[in-house]
Amino acid sequence: MASLAGRSSIRHSKIPEFLVGPSGQPMPAVGLGTVSHPFVEDEVRAAVLTALELGYRHIDTAALYASERVVGEAMAEALQSGIVASREELFVTSKVWCTQCHPELVLPSLKESLQNLQMEYVDLYLIHWPMAVKPSKPHFPMKREDILPMDLSGVWQAMEECHRLGLAKMIGVSNFTTKKLQELLSIAKIPPAVNQVELNPTWQQKKLIEFCKDKSIQVAAYSPLGGQRIPKMNPVRQSDVLEEIGRTRGKSVAQISLRWIYEQGASMVVKSLKRERLKENIEIFDWELSDGDRSKIGQIPQRKLITVQNLLCPEGISSVDISDVDVFEM
Repeated sequence: MASLAGRSSIRHSKIPEFLVGPSGQPMPAVGLGTVSHPFVEDEVRAAVLTALELGYRHIDTAALYASERVVGEAMAEALQSGIVASREELFVTSKVWCTQCHPELVLPSLKESLQNLQMEYVDLYLIHWPMAVKPSKPHFPMKREDILPMDLSGVWQAMEECHRLGLAKMIGVSNFTTKKLQELLSIAKIPPAVNQVELNPTWQQKKLIEFCKDKSIQVAAYSPLGGQRIPKMNPVRQSDVLEEIGRTRGKSVAQISLRWIYEQGASMVVKSLKRERLKENIEIFDWELSDGDRSKIGQIPQRKLITVQNLLCPEGISSVDISDVDVFEM
């Protein structure tokens, strides 16, 4: 893990960094996620600006989210106003969607993302899901009959070309299982720097974390607070174990969850539109969980919420076997 020494953002931020990839590029431990349902431009723009004011430097977006343009505008405003001193202070992640997971479409998709972001490069570019769908504009749910066999080798070669061209400082993946990572590592000239996956105390991904550590792949957590699409069924926020630990430690359930993720050696992207929660989410670095806390969290029943089935229309039949995309690894 690296500190923020040597970066001008140190006066704003106390967010530690992980050294990621072969060259050890610094990646903030906490970033702001910009997926939002429903998507309201002004809310997302305000959240990005507020996060940057509080010291966040990692902003996570994707072609699917429709937030790239707003993110770019907010970051340009932050640079112009002096909230951020230079582009080099920022860490920007974007992702190529399933409908562009074809060798000939990866580079054009990244160039479109860069145009929306008003940037010359992203710090991290990810394959959003290990699945290819009939070419079209990014959207979901997707039709099952539109799923196509994925040319992982060809797509990754296109990702490597994005890196060689300097358009993506690092390349990685999202929602890859250990099996999919093994498949990728067997053909990659540039190994993935990051695997962004669903990760929180109610879906701990122990096998995947160990595999990624062994292969020097940084794990990044999404839905670190259990997700927000089904608030009434949020296993993290409704966890009695996390609530008890938080009450004992004088911390919120969110802070307990985020601290646990950080102690696994994983970075994370957290979505919030409220200033007080944005602030709370980065107040996790000057204290630790106890061995007893970790033991209790380790006993929490596991439940995966985000699956490939969430991305697909319920009707229709796929001619492609996608069973290996949704392996539930414990």
